[in-house]
Amino acid sequence: MAIPVKLEAFEGPLDLLLHLIEKNKIDIYDIPIVEITEQYLDYIKQMQDADMNVMSEFLVMAATLIDIKCKMLLPAEVNEEGEEEDPRAELVQKLLEYKMYKYMSLELKDRQVDASRNMYREQQLPKEVQAYRQPVNYEELIGDMTLNRLHEIFKSIVRKQEDKIDPIRSQYGNIEKDEIDMEVKTLYVEAYAREHKNFSFRKLLEKQSNRMEIIVTFLIILELMKVGKISISQEEIFDDIMITSNVA
Repeated sequence: MAIPVKLEAFEGPLDLLLHLIEKNKIDIYDIPIVEITEQYLDYIKQMQDADMNVMSEFLVMAATLIDIKCKMLLPAEVNEEGEEEDPRAELVQKLLEYKMYKYMSLELKDRQVDASRNMYREQQLPKEVQAYRQPVNYEELIGDMTLNRLHEIFKSIVRKQEDKIDPIRSQYGNIEKDEIDMEVKTLYVEAYAREHKNFSFRKLLEKQSNRMEIIVTFLIILELMKVGKISISQEEIFDDIMITSNVA
């Protein structure tokens, strides 16, 4: 009764050849082709592989080894430079390349295993650090513009609103109006800035219907400038102030 022998699984004929070379401690640059061919043929005889495509690769390599073995028995061929050609040179080159790729794959596998063991702690910052906000540089934000200049424009707009008052009908009595909703007015100014992107500060104030709306709009412009949602510029000293919107 035959004793079953369990063979190692090889990824291909080059893997089997490399195994035989390392097992016999053979110099890969000086392969004893006769000995290796015999051992290789013994292995494939014992293989019971149902996949004929894989088996065919081993048989092709067996034929290659036999061909090299035959060439080793014949007189050596000489190349154009007058040097003798080694029939094993191409096989040795393939084995060296395969060995390099194999060791590289093992190295990558080890790194993958090591990487899976790395543990990272979630970011934990003190509340004081999370709540920190970079201070606004008002001088850089305003640039050459001054509050005095803004105030002058504000007063000129208010005067224009006062000039619109009918001196006769204004004496009939005061009409009480609802107070202006600051939040609603802020949304209006932001929407205006978002739509126009670049617009005149004077024209924005002139669109307001009364003095109270001008005051509220003026305050909102200052607040938006403070938080960096808008920026202002003026080419000449007495030119109109232009507002550039940063509102998303």
